[in-house]
Amino acid sequence: MDLRTPLPQPDLTTIKRVLIGIFIVLVAQVLFVAQDVVMPMVLGLLIAQTLRPIVRFADKRGINSAISAFLIIVFLAGGLGVGAYSLSGPISDLVSSAPETGLKIREKFAEYRDEIAAVKEASEQVETLTDGSSTDETQKVVVQQPPLLSAAASNAFVGLTTVVVALILAMFLLSTGTLFYEKIVGIMPLLSEKKRALRVIYDVERQVSRYLFTITLINAGLGVAIGTCLWLYGMPNPVMWGCIAAVLNFLPFIGAWGGALAVAATAMVVYPTLGAALVAPAIYLGFTILEGNFLTPMIVGRRLELNIVAVFLTVTVWGWLWGLLGALMAVPILVVVKVLCDNFESMSAFGQFLSGRPAIEEEVEVPAADSVD
Repeated sequence: MDLRTPLPQPDLTTIKRVLIGIFIVLVAQVLFVAQDVVMPMVLGLLIAQTLRPIVRFADKRGINSAISAFLIIVFLAGGLGVGAYSLSGPISDLVSSAPETGLKIREKFAEYRDEIAAVKEASEQVETLTDGSSTDETQKVVVQQPPLLSAAASNAFVGLTTVVVALILAMFLLSTGTLFYEKIVGIMPLLSEKKRALRVIYDVERQVSRYLFTITLINAGLGVAIGTCLWLYGMPNPVMWGCIAAVLNFLPFIGAWGGALAVAATAMVVYPTLGAALVAPAIYLGFTILEGNFLTPMIVGRRLELNIVAVFLTVTVWGWLWGLLGALMAVPILVVVKVLCDNFESMSAFGQFLSGRPAIEEEVEVPAADSVD
């Protein structure tokens, strides 16, 4: 072997992919560890983008950005505070009455009790046969879990702190007007890069703010519609269910089914028959299906339509990182990423993956499976 033969050079593309993978892992680790700091920042940016059209509208009418931003955040914080205080009682009663609700649901299914008991007895016999080494002297260690209300109160305090910090950050971002954008453009060395950065910034702001503001209004309308129909049907606390529907609708897939199951559990206690109880969750699901499949695509448009697989993966990842609040912010964050990908050629391939089906698809001949070697 000739020792003077040069060794093969590593592939630059492979090195680049490895570095990108390491960078993604490091970013995920930072987001998970520093969630108490990063999460309010992200939420504040999203709130600022949602409310920016209102501030800009007021600025065109001669109202200073600082004044309009302060008033908007104060009204928003006041509305959230009044709403949270008004709903705290019904939600606390709903959580505290969960065991009693479970017992009443069992009574609704009393006619199936014999079948369930037979299945349970059979499973216990199988477990006894497969675990013959167990004795009566076996000791079980039970870890006492904190009460449900205590855990809910702790999570509520953390969420309240996050929302307060996010609102303050959003107020500062809105009150400074275009100062934040000017700082970003000022970093660019060349005039052409400054123009491009400014164009991209305003395009991202326009599309993201329009999407977030529109989705917020749609979810609010959905909550009003569901709350009104449940009130007409005789469900208790219809305002609470409307607010829950509006908030959970930011959470795709899981939000609609979770809200419908909660409505169904309550309805089984309120109404005497199972058929009457199932009408309430049917109303809930009917409105969410109508909104998700017809209303939102028609209003938002096809440009920001997202791939359902990408949405599901994004909700799963952000829910794992930041819990329920992260899952609620997952789709808005994905929209921001999608708009950024549409404005940078190097990220266009990833943007195509995030996109849904175009309105008019080109005819592409797909070879049959048996014709591919």
